[in-house]
Amino acid sequence: MKPVVAGIGVLIILVILLESFETIVLPRRVSRRFRLTRIFYRSTWIPWSALARRISSSNWQEAYLGFYGPLSLILLIGVWAVGLIVGFAILQWATSAPLSVPEQTVSFFTYLYLSGTTFFTLGLGDVTPQAPLGRALTIIEPGVGFGFLALIIGYLPVIYQAFSRREVNISLLDARAGSPPSAGELLTRHGQNLEELWNLLRDWEHWSADLLESHLSYHVLCYFRSQHNDQSWLTALTAILDTSALVIVGIDGASKRQAHLTFAMARRVVVDLAQVFNRPPPRVPVPDRLPSGELSRLHDALTATGISFRGGSAANNELFALRQLYEPYVNSLSDFLLMALPPLFSPTSDSDNWEPSVWKRTSKQLPTGRLDPRTIKNYLVDPELATFQYRGEDDNSSTPL
Repeated sequence: MKPVVAGIGVLIILVILLESFETIVLPRRVSRRFRLTRIFYRSTWIPWSALARRISSSNWQEAYLGFYGPLSLILLIGVWAVGLIVGFAILQWATSAPLSVPEQTVSFFTYLYLSGTTFFTLGLGDVTPQAPLGRALTIIEPGVGFGFLALIIGYLPVIYQAFSRREVNISLLDARAGSPPSAGELLTRHGQNLEELWNLLRDWEHWSADLLESHLSYHVLCYFRSQHNDQSWLTALTAILDTSALVIVGIDGASKRQAHLTFAMARRVVVDLAQVFNRPPPRVPVPDRLPSGELSRLHDALTATGISFRGGSAANNELFALRQLYEPYVNSLSDFLLMALPPLFSPTSDSDNWEPSVWKRTSKQLPTGRLDPRTIKNYLVDPELATFQYRGEDDNSSTPL
């Protein structure tokens, strides 16, 4: 019986060391079905997201969901640490190693206490093993614990660096495609500047590749939320897929080839991540993100900005076919992660995230609604325009930039 219990303790230790190595250190996807990390995230995310669905306020819901990613990472490390402590306690107990203890009775909890103080290298000395095997385990355990904690904590900056790289381009998309971003807004703001559009699609091809590598290696990053409620990595990725599909179907020029490359890389990201989370068979978003009426308005808006956009039933059918390649997957991820999908065309005039101010300053010259980012420089270089009006209770003075 004792050898079987000792084998269980060794198995627990090896499984946790393997799990931590695969989750934090190994830079590739692990396809093994039974994984402690996968069980942990499934058992915690399901009730966490179920409670989030009951929160009516979108701001409170996003704030609540924003805690899950970082908190789950801390809890997972705690689960691993507890597992290692229990594993070594089982080994000590199974060997029946005699202990020097203040009290007369020795139970499993005594071995558990010894394992905990040894793992965290407290060195209290009130409970000590007397047999050679017990002493050997007491030497091995702090080495494993110190190495485990140092390695895991040392890799945390790597995870947060990947998160920061992801968020940079999402923030840059705000002035280029609106808040939330939409493909129609991105194309209308770029007008006929196909070279700028080509550069943007190329940058987002690289961003998608970086997202694929980082989020396949560190799945927890998928749960990390962006700074603003109307921004997320899934929202940005969907907007870029929409833009690439529209360019492929209706816009001729140098950016069309790049649109194919960006579309291929971005679609691979959503397909692979949907498989990582073992989502059910994908389904098309309901309601349709681009009904026939919106498609006509999108065509008119693009034409009004000088973009030669090819229309007709053939183009509509081609666009529909392209959307079927990625919309079911992004919709599945949206349902699972509670991240809203962006509109494909958003003709509203809401302000972008960069426009409001926490001091509630407004400009007498700045127009209301969305401002073309290309005209911002006119307000920055002209001292007559670069004046904000701050209105307090007894203050009507103007403060220059």
